[in-house]
Amino acid sequence: MTSLPVDYNSNPVPVMRLKKDGAHAIAAGASTARNAAAFDADTKVISLYATVPVFLKMGDDSVTATASDHYFPAGIYYDFAIEGSASVHYSHMAVLRADGVDGMVYISEKE
Repeated sequence: MTSLPVDYNSNPVPVMRLKKDGAHAIAAGASTARNAAAFDADTKVISLYATVPVFLKMGDDSVTATASDHYFPAGIYYDFAIEGSASVHYSHMAVLRADGVDGMVYISEKE
């Protein structure tokens, strides 16, 4: 279970800490690529930032991304759940550039 910090009135504050050793970078190019190290089994939320538009797909250590997968624009910082009460834990994310320009996708695991 992920716990949020609380303010002085014991109200949850919707922020999460960056997980130690939970930073990932994926080169987004003409071929699909995925994070080399798996997300920690305890990680339930990741944050994503892409320097170029990409297609992305979550899955296991064999996941691949195609132009039919989810589109994610450049320059947006966004949180994704990688585990839910009724779903499988995703250990990897695959990316594929969405246009002719290579870039980077930065992922931070949260706790």
